Amino acid sequence: MKNLFSFFLLSLLFIQNIFPQTDSLRRKISEIISSYDAVTGIAVINLSTNDTLTINGNEKFPMQSVYKFPLALAVLNQVDNGKFSLDEKILIKKSDLLENTWSPLRDKYPRGNIYLTPDELLTYTVSQSDNNACDILFRLMGGTGEVHKYIHSLGIKDISIAATEEEMHRDWDTQFTNWCKPYAMALLFKNFREGKILSEKLNNYLWDKLVDTPTGLKRIKGLLPDGTIVAHKTGTFFTNEEGITSAINDAGIIILRDGNEIVIVVFVSNSREDFDTNEKIIAEVSKAVWDFYSK
Repeated sequence: MKNLFSFFLLSLLFIQNIFPQTDSLRRKISEIISSYDAVTGIAVINLSTNDTLTINGNEKFPMQSVYKFPLALAVLNQVDNGKFSLDEKILIKKSDLLENTWSPLRDKYPRGNIYLTPDELLTYTVSQSDNNACDILFRLMGGTGEVHKYIHSLGIKDISIAATEEEMHRDWDTQFTNWCKPYAMALLFKNFREGKILSEKLNNYLWDKLVDTPTGLKRIKGLLPDGTIVAHKTGTFFTNEEGITSAINDAGIIILRDGNEIVIVVFVSNSREDFDTNEKIIAEVSKAVWDFYSK
């Protein structure tokens, strides 16, 4: 019995050394999000230790444009498999460039009838979060269902990709068909960063697209030190007549000063806070994560 007890203590110490305790971080994040009138889902993974923390991590949240990250993975998988190349030409018609949606592509080419490459469309979709470019890529892939099946084939089951940007803009409820659990998105980013999904060349290619994005500068990046590298994808939707904002999201990877990398996913949903405050929630949670792992 004495030997068994000693073995138990040694095992406990071993586990504690491998998986650093995140209780203080959990308390800090819980304190942050409890002060706001919103439902917040969070997942954090330390890529060096696989140390994981989730809050509402198994609840379903509307992704909005965060789903452009799994779309990009699906497109690049087709490139890896030789289905098409990044530099082939695709005709973009005026009918592809819908009004009343976020689209730097349409703003630049309002008349359409141009040829763009998948490389250019991915830049618009991932880096600039262009909704029209996103839907063009969905059509190139054969529809949202094909992307959904591909992501599930990677073993990531708690993600649903069902509707295009055009379809989401038609009515409020459709956005909720594109959902994921925060931990599932964190796991997808983890597997991507660890080179388990794409070839090394295309992995680096997509990483650069995620780093080189001007969207969401007040979210994960908002309170982090200047120059911090963050590879991320944002998601945003409207506030309805009842004053509810369905989604202000950010998901990605932070590189700490020591080179350690942390996956962080923050989904803010069902919020009665204003836009700036919803972004502030993400920034404060991200700063708490940065501080904890920078000790």
